[in-house]
Amino acid sequence: MLSDGTTEETSSKEETSSKRSAPSDSAADERRAPLRSYKLYVAGKDIEGEGWVYTMSGRSLLEDVFTSVTLKRTLERDADAEAARHPYVVGRCAIAGDAALDLASEAAASAAPGWAAVPLERRMLLGHRFREELDRRRDEFIDMLITESHPAKLARWEHSSLLQIFSEESLGWYQRQMHTEFRHGDRRLIVRRQPDGVVAFNPPQNAPLPSAALGVLCLMSGNSLIMRAPRSIALSTMWLMREVVAPILDELGAPPGTLNALCANPKQTLDRWVASPLIDDIFYIGGSQEGLRFEQQCVANGKKAILELAGNDSVVVWSDADIPKAVEAITEAFYGSGQICMVPNGVLVHPAVADELLAELKEQVKRIRPGYPEEEDVLLSPVRRSERFFRLLDQALGQGGELVIGGRRTEVDGTPSDTGVFLQPTVVRVDGLARAREYDIVREETFFPLIPVVVAEPASDQELLSRFVDFTNSNLYGLRNSLWARSEDVIDTFVQQVTNGGLLKINDSHMGCVPYLPTHGGTGLTGGVFGEANYPMLKTSHLQGVSIARDVSPYEAVFGA
Repeated sequence: MLSDGTTEETSSKEETSSKRSAPSDSAADERRAPLRSYKLYVAGKDIEGEGWVYTMSGRSLLEDVFTSVTLKRTLERDADAEAARHPYVVGRCAIAGDAALDLASEAAASAAPGWAAVPLERRMLLGHRFREELDRRRDEFIDMLITESHPAKLARWEHSSLLQIFSEESLGWYQRQMHTEFRHGDRRLIVRRQPDGVVAFNPPQNAPLPSAALGVLCLMSGNSLIMRAPRSIALSTMWLMREVVAPILDELGAPPGTLNALCANPKQTLDRWVASPLIDDIFYIGGSQEGLRFEQQCVANGKKAILELAGNDSVVVWSDADIPKAVEAITEAFYGSGQICMVPNGVLVHPAVADELLAELKEQVKRIRPGYPEEEDVLLSPVRRSERFFRLLDQALGQGGELVIGGRRTEVDGTPSDTGVFLQPTVVRVDGLARAREYDIVREETFFPLIPVVVAEPASDQELLSRFVDFTNSNLYGLRNSLWARSEDVIDTFVQQVTNGGLLKINDSHMGCVPYLPTHGGTGLTGGVFGEANYPMLKTSHLQGVSIARDVSPYEAVFGA
């Protein structure tokens, strides 16, 4: 559901520069929960790995980052150290080496034919049962996300989004796309999708749990699945696969090896997957440049690459828009500090309402605040690599952009600070469409709480509408686009003429999810050469037509038609 182009290395410079403080009484008195521990899950068994990676609580990284990092490094050198009893330590996952990666590929390839042979109706039960478990284990799901530094308010949104993806309406639509039948004379005709085989899934480190949940849709298509938990933040992915998905597959009688889940180094894993003759599809979530290079490697090795890359989404605001509600959608740009692929990345506004919109935006930004992840109404997340944020901001201001609000680091309590690990929600005004894409903050995804508001030059509404459509379609990225307008003519023009993107939202939440419609996928630098709206059940399968005839003469079929 979320993508990012960062690497999985820890920046010790950023960590040690953050504000250090002694643990609060609440953390010191925190009741010690049992340490979650996950081995590698391969061919239906838990197997040993080559060492462990540890997860520290999200709060600890804000409260006492030095202690948190020290505990992590101590335990990764000595798993039996007393440090494992510290309340900051919440879980560990085994690390896979080459042998385990190959074993998982072999297990998945062995299981794939048996699982594909299970009737579609039974495989669809996986989606229904998964939704039931998501609902039943809602608090546990949200706690896992909070542990990994997701603000509680956003964790609830992520949970509700998955309920939409796996809603009864959506599941019914998926099933209809997978198998449709027709009667044509003496023939029974079938158009169906068949599973590709073995799908290897690489979720991002910024939101591995909700992204990994998309792997369930790949399983529902009839594929076997290998899930790589990101080494830097593996716990929630392993929890979801091992404790939620695996037991449901067992209920359904899936062959051992239908699901394999392991924590491993990203390059080591991807290189092995690309080279393996046993892997059919690789579901890659990450940055655009890396992803497009990876797509070329996959094609050269005869594999289907399913890409979820960066987004650089636009919100277009027309002169008759409901400004307060449009601004609500725009402020989604700051949720999670902008480190969510489907939030807005830029605004294009009609000049007649630009000042009103910017004034409203300054007011609404005040409710976007930092804090500890478990606190209610916190919407900002820590940003530990912020040098690029300031480079982009300085460049924009140097080119003539106007700082409307924000632009500084801040501490967890909202106090501006040169060493804070949060960034203030930041808005920059850019005047004129003609030169807007000379600004990097307009042309590229920033992945920060930083949004440009491009104010179009005055012109007739007819000319402006044409320019707005062209500007939207010429975006190199294509995840989501939004329009805020009351005019039916303007709405119809956008719906008919905007071809860019996997999703178009009109007068709605930009990042919100609804049944039937896709949550992911897009064109251009978002989805690669074959980019489009991404329904994982359909993307990891292929179309096949079937004709079943009775009492048909082949000669007449050819020459008598």
